[in-house]
This record gives sequence, structure tokens and C-alpha cells, in this order.
Amino acid sequence: MSDTFETISVVGLGYIGLPTATLFASRGKKVIGVDVSPRAVSTINQGRIHIVEPVLQDIVAKVVAEGNLRAVSKPEPANAFLIAVPTPFQNDHEPDVSFVKAAAKSIASVLKRGDLVILESTSPVGTTEQLVEWLAAERTDLKFPHSPNDKPDVNVAYCPERVLPGQIVKELVENDRIIGGITAECSRRAMNLYRIFVEGELSPTDARTAEMCKLTENSFRDVNIAFANELSLICDKLGINVWELIGLANRHPRVKILQPGTGVGGHCIAVDPWFIVDKTPEQARIIRTAREINDGKPEWVRSKIDAAAKSIESGGRAGQSVKVAILGLAYKPNVDDLRESPALHIAESLHHSDEWDLMLVEPNVSELPKSLGNRPLVDVNKALKDADVVAILVSHSDFKGLRPREGQIFVDAVGLTNSQLTTP
Repeated sequence: MSDTFETISVVGLGYIGLPTATLFASRGKKVIGVDVSPRAVSTINQGRIHIVEPVLQDIVAKVVAEGNLRAVSKPEPANAFLIAVPTPFQNDHEPDVSFVKAAAKSIASVLKRGDLVILESTSPVGTTEQLVEWLAAERTDLKFPHSPNDKPDVNVAYCPERVLPGQIVKELVENDRIIGGITAECSRRAMNLYRIFVEGELSPTDARTAEMCKLTENSFRDVNIAFANELSLICDKLGINVWELIGLANRHPRVKILQPGTGVGGHCIAVDPWFIVDKTPEQARIIRTAREINDGKPEWVRSKIDAAAKSIESGGRAGQSVKVAILGLAYKPNVDDLRESPALHIAESLHHSDEWDLMLVEPNVSELPKSLGNRPLVDVNKALKDADVVAILVSHSDFKGLRPREGQIFVDAVGLTNSQLTTP
């Protein structure tokens, strides 16, 4: 089978799929991006991007103008297909791989002998094997790999991303990748595909190990964040400045405690550990506990905001509306991504309770999600001027150096002011 991969299809043009498609196109490959969103397809075909990611806009404009990248709503024939669609959870944290299944069904009709299919979506262990079954059910005329010794017509592998929003283009090129093929030949061909633009080391393994590796990496981070978040609760109870404590503890040569925050957001760390818990509930005790700690942190921060507002109300403001400003809605600093954002969950909770006069500040988005009703975005300077309580929920660069004015209370959940959580 040829490994030239002159035409590459990327299914799912979101935060991972679009940068991946763009990098292949920037290396002279013909890339067909597939997305169900008409807005995404139209925007990309105009040489623009529908997400916020530094550097990406210029590259997309160039490769679209050169004719190396175009977006469509339905898959077309190609030599390699990469699936980069969401894998959320549903009900009681059960993995939802319906988008992967839909993607498999959509590409099945255009597959041919010699093609390569790679799943990039973060997935529960065994999803790549399910992908093979879905493809095989649709195309009984083609042979797919079901065991390590098979010699299929179509190769299938799993390769998760390891990137940081805000640095996706750089890290897609430079970071090491894990390549998990159903067979050794599947891994080899997938490695040759990624070598088109990846400069990091490519490590072959089997599909299940590759799937578990991605989940393990994010669960490791989740557990460490949970330790920091639990520490913030303990220090609050004991009257200790958690930021000072962590700074002192980290002076130990073998201690590196992370910074507490409002919880854990994003489509990876807030979701992936549940995939392990779902598969092995009896064994994944630390992983489950970490998830519960991090999932519980937003409500704890919300209680601190309420306490600060009530102290203003009881201090001579009875009958007057207390103004509360929420600074930051994204799931992490300096991005526009609101997926699974604990800050957004806090804002939604305050919005629905309608107990305080709420102002919302998020410098990285142009409009608020529908879950916040018709509330307008507020400039940070106006929020600081008018608010009685200022809750810093995301450590955006725009918020550094802020200090409360007289009579104003800061609820600093991320340590930007390096003070105890509530400062009069």
C-alpha cells in the first residue's frame, strides 16, 4: 500500500481538526476538511477561522488561497481519513461515542482498498475496535483489521493529540505522539502519515494502550489539580493563605504543587477520567475521588461569592441590589473556549438564582452563550468601577494587577492577587 497520502481528509474541524488539517495542507498535501456546521465550512472556505487560536488564521488563509485546503459538509474520497470529533459524556458520566460512530458511517461509503483511517478523538478504551466494527458493518466488501495478525484492505489506528490551547499549532508540530495501530502495519502507515508535519518522536503501540495513554495523562493531571483544590478548602477552614503555603511548600526540591482554581474545565481533563471510571469503577478510586473534588469546587467558590455579597448586603445595603462582577468565563486563561468551564457553571448558577445584580466579563469572546440569557458582556473597567463584589474566576492576562477599591470585596479563586480567597 502506498504511503504518499496525496489527499487527506479530516472529519471534524474544531480546535484539533482544523489545525491538523491546516498543517497537512501547509506541507503541500491536498486536504479535505469535513464538518457538519455550515458556518465552519463557509468560514474556512473564505480563508478564515471560526475558533480563536494564535498563528492559525494566517496559515489557513495561505493554504486555502493555494487550493490545498477546502471544507465540505460530506466526506469525499481520500487516501487517509482522520476523525477528530467530540466525545462527551452523558447521563451519569457515561461516555458518548455517537459522534465517532456517525463519522465512521459518513466516511464508509468513500473508503477503498489502501486507505488509512485514524481516530484522534479522546475515547474510552476499545473505541478504535468499535470503529473497525462500524466500518466493517457498512462495507462488507472490504477487509478491516480485527486482530494483530490481520492483513486488511484498510488500515486503522488511534493517535490522540497532546496540545495546549493557545499553542496548538506549535505543539502539534513539536510534541511527541503515540500511534496505536490495530496491527503493526497500521501503526507503521499512521507514523508515516504524521511524519509529514510532526517533528516530535512517534511511538508505536497497540490501539488500546494508546487510548489508555491519553486517558492516563489527563487523569494524572486531574488528580494533581484535585490535590491543590482540596488544599485550598483545607486552608480556608484553617485560616491559612493557600497561595503562600503552596509557594513555600514548592521550595522543597521534590515538591511541585499546582495552583488551585475554580475547578477543572475543557473537553479533556474534565471528561477523560470518567472514561476510566466507567470501564473500571471498582479499581479507579483515586481517579473518581479527584473528579468529585474538582467537580465540587465551583459550588464552593459560588458559596464564597454569595457570602461576600451577603456581607455587603448586611452592612447597610439592605434593600439595595448588590452588584457582583464575574471576571472570566473560559475554562482556562487567555482562550475563548467555554467547554465544561467551571467559571461558566458558576456564572450560570448565579444567573439562574437572580439573587444579585450580575455583570459578566470575558475579554476573549464577542458574545455570551444562550445559557446566560440576554445579559451583556461588560468591560473589565466598568465592572471594577461599579461592582460591590468582584469574583476573579480565570487568570486571564487582562486581570493581572487588579486590586479592590475601598468597600469592595474581591473573591479571588485563582490567586491573581495572591491573597486569601475573600479580601475586604
